[in-house]
Amino acid sequence: MKLFSCLMALLLFLLQAVPGLGLPRDTLHCLDYHGYCFHLKSCPEPFAAFGTCYRRRRTCCVDTTSSFHICQDEGGHCVPPEIRCLQEQEGLCPRRGWKCCTEV
Repeated sequence: MKLFSCLMALLLFLLQAVPGLGLPRDTLHCLDYHGYCFHLKSCPEPFAAFGTCYRRRRTCCVDTTSSFHICQDEGGHCVPPEIRCLQEQEGLCPRRGWKCCTEV
């Protein structure tokens, strides 16, 4: 989890340092508040809407509890419903209907 946070901080720093490659302002605002950008128009429980991301094309959702985790933060991969998982795990995926798998 700490490694992921460090890598994200480094990525954001590099994106801001290179002209033209920076993230949109609304996305940076979302990430500053530890939010996640979802393709959905409304945030799933227990997330709360907190503005927009990617130039108003996605919804910024902020976790209202500390007990719910994003799939990739827990070492999983989000896959479409057509793909069968050998092992599913708890975790939220940014696309509706996708599931979190530890092994595909």
